[in-house]
Amino acid sequence: MTCTRPSRPLRVCRARNRRRRRRGGDRAPVDPKMYRKDKSIQIKSSASALYNNLSVLPILDKNLTYFTVVHGNTVNMVSASGDGLNFSHRQLQSKEGSVVVSSSMITQASWCVLPYRVLLVLTSQKGIQMYESDGSIMVYWHALDALEAPPAQAVFARGIAAAMGRYICVGTSSGLVLVFDIPNKGTNITLAEVLAEHRDPITDIASEVCEVKDCDADLVTADDSGVLCVWKSGEDFKLLNKISAYGGTCASVKMWNGVIAAAYGSGQIRVYDAATGTVHAEVNAHARWIYALDIAPDSGKLLSGAEDSFVQIWKLSRTPESNTIEIEHCHSECVTDAQISGSRFCDPEGNAFAVTGYDLSEIIRYIQV
Repeated sequence: MTCTRPSRPLRVCRARNRRRRRRGGDRAPVDPKMYRKDKSIQIKSSASALYNNLSVLPILDKNLTYFTVVHGNTVNMVSASGDGLNFSHRQLQSKEGSVVVSSSMITQASWCVLPYRVLLVLTSQKGIQMYESDGSIMVYWHALDALEAPPAQAVFARGIAAAMGRYICVGTSSGLVLVFDIPNKGTNITLAEVLAEHRDPITDIASEVCEVKDCDADLVTADDSGVLCVWKSGEDFKLLNKISAYGGTCASVKMWNGVIAAAYGSGQIRVYDAATGTVHAEVNAHARWIYALDIAPDSGKLLSGAEDSFVQIWKLSRTPESNTIEIEHCHSECVTDAQISGSRFCDPEGNAFAVTGYDLSEIIRYIQV
């Protein structure tokens, strides 16, 4: 996967944004003091140009936050204290079973939070690795079969999400979604089901915990062509609807309160009703390819980061009576000289967020004023 630098210097974006605000430009009014930059976290190797190349796991009882950033065949893992003064570093490498494979590129690293355990899942060109949350012990390895791929087509896994409290779903380059059944403890992880609705490589997978027992949709999968498949997870995963492609890759997707937010290579964000697949909003959010989305579940804040060096904060809301979904722009932040590859909230309320950029050896953090 290759990416090019923006055609105009990124350092001009702040001045350009100030001019827009002064003359009432095409962006909605924003609060320039909503977030401020906090102390950055240095990492041992720079971030690769991958979709969703940042994962964050708050450990509330220990007042710690874990971060992961992928570089080549290595995952940079950082544990940061709540005051931001103490850090612990670990690096995980791509493996085939227990053997390190230096030529196998890692495509994503993400934590999956289940009711009784948290696993760190890595996807690569060789297979899928699952670790205990601190990265200390690998509990499962699943190999990808290169013989099943068409000639001259790359083989890899990408797209990771927990579902239904007991499953972890992982996408593949052939369009399949592998569903793993995770026990409460131990290594007896099994491949329970394979979902075969997509015809293009999976880009991202998202899920949400349904508060209502009989809720319809709780899982969405996205692919390289822009097709979204919406599922009801369970012992037998049920396809509820299939949202057609809009002519561009859907690089990142998230779910919240029955709402799907999808980010596209066109720089647009589309907001759908998960149960029906109906489009409720379309926003020209960025000037270049959007690499990452995140949602703060307790507040409905939506975070988007793109190649144009901007991070945008939005607010999602849903009116149950009229069944309307709205999106409102709240904040804009320019990360100077950074082609953003990952952006995530650091807490459920969205009071802080972190950003990674292609070829940057740091995680840049922002906190709400």
